[in-house]
Amino acid sequence: MTTERVPMAITMGDPSGVGPEIVLRSFAAGDLDDDVVVYGDAAILRHGATLLGLDVELHVVNDGHDVHDGDRDDRSPGRRPRALQVVDLGLLAAGDHAPGALDRRAGAAARQYVVRATEDALAGRVAGVVTMPMNKEATQLTDPAFVGHTELIAQLCGVPRVTMMLTAALADGSSLAVTHVSTHCSLREAIERVRPARVLDVIEMTDATLRRFLPRPRIAVCGLNPHAGEHGLFGVEDAEQIAPAIAQAQAAAIDASGPHPADTVFHQAVHRHRYDAIVCMYHDQGHGPMKLLAFDTGVNVTLGLPIIRTSVDHGTAFDIAWQGIAFTDSLRHALNYAWKLAGRVEAGAR
Repeated sequence: MTTERVPMAITMGDPSGVGPEIVLRSFAAGDLDDDVVVYGDAAILRHGATLLGLDVELHVVNDGHDVHDGDRDDRSPGRRPRALQVVDLGLLAAGDHAPGALDRRAGAAARQYVVRATEDALAGRVAGVVTMPMNKEATQLTDPAFVGHTELIAQLCGVPRVTMMLTAALADGSSLAVTHVSTHCSLREAIERVRPARVLDVIEMTDATLRRFLPRPRIAVCGLNPHAGEHGLFGVEDAEQIAPAIAQAQAAAIDASGPHPADTVFHQAVHRHRYDAIVCMYHDQGHGPMKLLAFDTGVNVTLGLPIIRTSVDHGTAFDIAWQGIAFTDSLRHALNYAWKLAGRVEAGAR
């Protein structure tokens, strides 16, 4: 199998949520081609297609080696494949489907979809992994230590140095990336994590990723305190922990600046086009502005992994799951960005 034909994996997410629904509806609309393979439960997908009134045929494959076997000869470029390719883990039956409900078995199954897809990505059977949402509470019913996709995949890949990047296309056609020094932890712990070594790590990972597309990314680094500490008036972390990391990055020829006040830096990036990326110190400092700017088009990217991993930037939405009303553009954007990272922009530019 040539590298060009390696598919992109999509994990279908918590079966009770909108993840598998979005996958089915995207396929039915012709937005998924034969260069993707879904990791999940075929029984849930079949039952879900019936719930949604969709005519979707599944082609079940045993592993990433045979996702391109079968009837390919009459598939012309751009034509919707006749069947959605699925790596069926066989964990749930149709009777186990609990749309919109917090479910122990669904949470455990969603975790296993990610584990299997990550293992196949590490083995080179898939080009990368696009993850649909899991429900942390449901997964923690069988894995109390579960924190999130990012942490699970990092553990599976054996890497201690990762960060989350949110990227979004803006209304004027430009784009903005936001990375985080910390994500899924308490605010008290997030403050403790703001140390020069970690801040520098995130700046370096941000720069390395964006250099795939930009010759010299312009990176703004947020302060931790209001007004970036205002010369120590509101705290010393900005001067003592963040500024040294920025200086080290600059010494390594990275176009980083700051620390900038977080209440103005997004305006400067979006409306003045001064920055390509913003490094934020904690979860809500970056997530709040980005979800306001581009809730439907945001893409979550994990940096620091040996594999490509992107994700939709929304949750399981149990309140509207399997009603046929969840927006589907999120998957298209996440898939396109994964192909962009894989160097196959044309494959994702549908």
